[in-house]
Amino acid sequence: MKRRDFLKAVSVTTASFVMGGCLELQNMPLETKLPKRPNIVLIMSDDMGYSDIGCYGGEINTPNLDKLAAGGVRMTRFYNTARCCPTRASLLTGLYPHQTGVGHMMKDRGQDGYRGDLNNNCVTIAEVLKQAGYATYMAGKWHVTKHNKVDGPKFNWPLHRGFDRFYGTIHGAGSYWEPSSLVRDDTMITVPTDKEYQPKEAYYYTDAISDNASRFINEHDAAKPFFMYVAYTAAHWPMHARERDIAKYKGKYDKGYEAIRKRRLAKMKSLGVVKPDAEMSEQAGDWSKVEDKKWEAACMEVYAAMVDSMDEGIGRIVKSLKDKGLFENTIIFYLQDNGGCAEGAGRGGKPNPRKDKPSFEPVPPEQQLYFGSVPKQTRDGWEVRRGHVMPGPADTFIGYGKNWANVSNTPFREYKHWVHEGGISTPLIVSWPAGIKTRGRLRHQPGHLIDIMATCIDAAGANYPKEYKGKHIKPMEGKSLLPALVKDKPVQREAIFWEHEGNRAIRMGKWKLVAKGRKGRWELYDIEADRSELHDLADAQPGRVKQMADVWEAYAKRTNVIPWPGKKKKK
Repeated sequence: MKRRDFLKAVSVTTASFVMGGCLELQNMPLETKLPKRPNIVLIMSDDMGYSDIGCYGGEINTPNLDKLAAGGVRMTRFYNTARCCPTRASLLTGLYPHQTGVGHMMKDRGQDGYRGDLNNNCVTIAEVLKQAGYATYMAGKWHVTKHNKVDGPKFNWPLHRGFDRFYGTIHGAGSYWEPSSLVRDDTMITVPTDKEYQPKEAYYYTDAISDNASRFINEHDAAKPFFMYVAYTAAHWPMHARERDIAKYKGKYDKGYEAIRKRRLAKMKSLGVVKPDAEMSEQAGDWSKVEDKKWEAACMEVYAAMVDSMDEGIGRIVKSLKDKGLFENTIIFYLQDNGGCAEGAGRGGKPNPRKDKPSFEPVPPEQQLYFGSVPKQTRDGWEVRRGHVMPGPADTFIGYGKNWANVSNTPFREYKHWVHEGGISTPLIVSWPAGIKTRGRLRHQPGHLIDIMATCIDAAGANYPKEYKGKHIKPMEGKSLLPALVKDKPVQREAIFWEHEGNRAIRMGKWKLVAKGRKGRWELYDIEADRSELHDLADAQPGRVKQMADVWEAYAKRTNVIPWPGKKKKK
């Protein structure tokens, strides 16, 4: 779709939608002209549940996100892919993750859908918008390539996939006090040797992402529009946060899991992000049986502090936009990469107190402290402790655990990894004061990460390529959400699909078919009436199960989900 056509009207009919995210505007009434090409800021957090932020039901203090929601719209049925790497690949490209080569994590598992690197048959939003005249920036977590070493290949690092500037990490997880695989532009650096960013107080990665994103805005030449991707690691394990932020939540979680879940669900119903008759999924964990309640509550206190810090950083990014007079014509998206994380992440084991003195020699400033997710030591030599340790400081490394993840995913079933609603449901906040005139509205149409590329292209007046750098590019899978966001028009599509680690799902209209593992039985839910997936209708409707399973199977073959890893393709 050409930008000049899109500017003619916002009101569109449902028949306007075609696969690939484009619009055909025929005989449309002239209603509202949109402003000039907007800036676009795409913000994503990590390992957070649907109900964590305030405007979706949470008790965590997120005033900046809440304010964006109050001034824009919230989608209540938006979906990710249940895991970090596939979500990032899908978000960046507008394709299902297996089509990009990132159907699982950063390892080549022997099939084209599972190579662990973005392939050359996809393009990123940055590559498309850069060709349309946009400046392109990124701050935060990349995690769509296996190559994260100093002397390794860089062909899939951000500057080689369309970004003009980059500050962040190539790898997926690590210490917030000194992250691994830290890169500025195209050069790997360390926290102490970064000449361009030395904060006055102790380095903290969430703050660094926010501050560098703000810097990109402050230094941007406003004569051209920009696209910026801000990918926080908050609130992925380890539970690391500043003491001042943790202090805000002292005692907040002393009543335990069930009390917080009930409070959240009541708020969610009052906000309208779930239906008034929404049911609560099964409770994980019995607070009365928790032996060390102080430690268990502290894990959630630190988690909340991590989210709080991210929200403060988003506030600084918004302030930078306002200071440059860019906020009104900037589309800001906020979403999450998967549901709350039930992974143990080092929680097991006995209490592990700090020793009297460092166990290791200090690591020189110019040397990488570690590669991968878990450091053995801090830079000044202290052993990094796992197990039953109070979370927060740099020498600890644990997660908040399954029971708190169950709270994060209120009221839904399951977690990160699984494609039940708890694993794939995310908030989507969209703010665009110059383009979205309604304020604080909810949008209940289903949407998926694949739709973000199409939406950005429509807003920017860009063209999605059939070829790029001599390579055939797969057609977009998503649809533009602009008509839904601006005018609350329905999004017409046949289905939305999922697969991760054999966990499978398809949503067609109000029906969702979902299964655990490659050999798990299909479950069928009327997702409009039963989004908590508590009333399986598979036995009552075998015909619908077969029909939807056949559609999923065709998708799986078309998009490189199958053949499964470890099986050879038939010639």
